Amino acid sequence: MIRIPITAVGAERLREELDRLRSVERPRVIQAIAEARAHGDLSENAEYHAAKEEQSFLEGRIAELNVVLSEAQVIDPTKLNVKGKVVFGATVELLDQDSDAKVVYKIVGELEADIQRGEVSINSPIARALIGKQDGAEVEVTAPGGVRYYEILNIRYI
Repeated sequence: MIRIPITAVGAERLREELDRLRSVERPRVIQAIAEARAHGDLSENAEYHAAKEEQSFLEGRIAELNVVLSEAQVIDPTKLNVKGKVVFGATVELLDQDSDAKVVYKIVGELEADIQRGEVSINSPIARALIGKQDGAEVEVTAPGGVRYYEILNIRYI
C-alpha cells in the first residue's frame, strides 16, 4: 500500500469534510430525492435527476476521503530531527530575488495543497527545489513561468 503524506492540519480538514458530508450533506440530498420522488413521474423530473447526480458525486467524494484517510501518513515536522532543513510540513519564508517580494509557503501533501492559503504540494517545482535546503540558501526554481530565484529567510515547523 502506498502511503499518502499529509500534515496533521490537512488530515483534520479532510476528517471534518468527511463528517460534514456524512452528517449534513448526505441527509440533505436524501431528503431532496424523497421530495422530488413525491412529484410523480421520475423520467421527466429534473429535480430528481439533479438530486441523484448530486448524490452520486457526494458518495464518490465520501469514498475518496475514506481511502485517503485510511492510506494517509500523517507527518508532523515538529517531531522530526530536521536540523534546520526544509522538510514536508515546513513553512518557509522566501525572498523573491527578482522582485524583492517576500512570500511564505507551507509544503503539504498533494490533496491538501491550496495556493490561496500559501500551501504548495510536495510535488510542486518550488517544494522540490526547497526540500533539504537551510536558512540563507539560495534556490533556483524552474517553473512553468520560467526560472525564479529565491533566498530562504526563515523555516518554521508548526
